[in-house]
Amino acid sequence: MTKRVGIIGGGQLAWMMANAVKKLGLELIVQTPQADDPAVAIATQTIFAAIDDAAATAQLVPLCDVITFENEFINLTALSPLAQQVPFYPSLSSLAPLLDKYNQRSYLERLHLPTPKFVALSEGADLSQLGFPVVLKARQHGYDGKGTFIAKTRSQLEQWLKELGRGSEQWLLEEFVPFDCELAVMAARSRTGEIMIYPVVETQQVEQVCRRVLVLPQEPALVEQVDAIARTLLNSLDFVGVMGIEFFRVDGKVWVNETAPRTHNSGHYSLDACVTSQFEQQLRAVSGMPLGDPALRGTGAVMVNLLGYESTEQEYRSQRQQLEQIPHAHVYWYGKSMARVGRKMGHVTVTLSSAEREEALAIAQNIESIWYQSV
Repeated sequence: MTKRVGIIGGGQLAWMMANAVKKLGLELIVQTPQADDPAVAIATQTIFAAIDDAAATAQLVPLCDVITFENEFINLTALSPLAQQVPFYPSLSSLAPLLDKYNQRSYLERLHLPTPKFVALSEGADLSQLGFPVVLKARQHGYDGKGTFIAKTRSQLEQWLKELGRGSEQWLLEEFVPFDCELAVMAARSRTGEIMIYPVVETQQVEQVCRRVLVLPQEPALVEQVDAIARTLLNSLDFVGVMGIEFFRVDGKVWVNETAPRTHNSGHYSLDACVTSQFEQQLRAVSGMPLGDPALRGTGAVMVNLLGYESTEQEYRSQRQQLEQIPHAHVYWYGKSMARVGRKMGHVTVTLSSAEREEALAIAQNIESIWYQSV
């Protein structure tokens, strides 16, 4: 029986597993760099080391029945020998096509899933074949808008590539998609192949960082497209665990933007709005339990990220207290000691009494007016 779950990464995604760990009777053993990382507070035991330190993971192995991941910034080659000693979920072979964004795009294309046109940057590459504007994207380690640039002209792109120099081969070019809006879905697959799909949500970005998630009904035809893509992808990878998939909506159809092979920011609303949160679902999947019900408990929800807007050591107690006074609000503070511009310090989810988009947007704007009041 799986009881001891190791997790590589000790940030807020692992920290938000706290209630599910207790509910399911599991123990969490964490590998994370810093003593003040959020998940240290809920771990039965902690190994302090970098996420990609395979020697530290070797110390984690005998303490665990199974190991999973909070983020994908890992060294698959170094971990491979350890997979003979303890199961990793998702498996290393499931992760292999996803960690490099060029490889991920190529994999999606082989599955005939809708994806923007793309090309690897190499010597002699035709920089104009995708037209302009064009997206320049880091092949690895990009997140929250880091490692993504939109070049409006060829000269702008050439200037950026000149600054990158020899490192330009670590980037790819993608067709710019003039989307109507951005969508996301959380999908889970168990060891036995059972699949559960969460509601399709709308995500709203500011400077390429997710600011809001609106959990409102979507068109049935669109939901059907997303469902089919998610099932195809998870089954083809023999994936075990929770995956976030981001989409562009263009004229009633969806294109896959990116995947995240783990719990994801666009699924935080599930802690308060769903029968089974994405965090409980992840633990159920990797520990061999049946998956839980991902359905909404009510009509919908809105989630707003509390992003850092200054560099300071502060707990923002006044703003948090005001946020807690909002009806049906659930405030999550990650306990990070230092705020930085764009850093995710916490989030707020408000469950909705109606499916009205105007209500959701008004609540989001109220949250942001309280949080950013000093800006």
